Amino acid sequence: MTVPPRGLEERLEDTRKRLENDVDLWVSSAGDPGGPYLIPLSFLWDGTAFLVSTPRSSVTGRNLLADGRVRVALGPTRDVVIVEGTAEPVDVAELGATADAFAAKTGFDPRELTQPYQYFRIRPRRIQAWREANELSGRTLMSDGVWLG
Repeated sequence: MTVPPRGLEERLEDTRKRLENDVDLWVSSAGDPGGPYLIPLSFLWDGTAFLVSTPRSSVTGRNLLADGRVRVALGPTRDVVIVEGTAEPVDVAELGATADAFAAKTGFDPRELTQPYQYFRIRPRRIQAWREANELSGRTLMSDGVWLG
């Protein structure tokens, strides 16, 4: 039985719920000298951007510092949200209470570790969401950083 495709408003609502409630996502980055790399990271969504943290010396950390272009995926294959955006490094001193919110949501506080971690703010430029092939049409929910609808 095929479920009918969701309309734009329902997809926007479902996607926003996932951004607010999910804890983990997949981050795909590329850069020299790390090359293409895919890693799961915990995140905090503030309504406009993702906050993630990874060791500064990791492949992902080096890639994002060298080239801020990033792709992010949330959810299972049959209910996926794909985000294309730009990652910018953020100093922990600039985060204030946001670092506390990140630790509370993710259960992980990079500030407590001895290895230097780098926070990154990922600003979406394009967001797409779909469940099945019948939702491929109309899957774009954000374009050029602006929500549709």
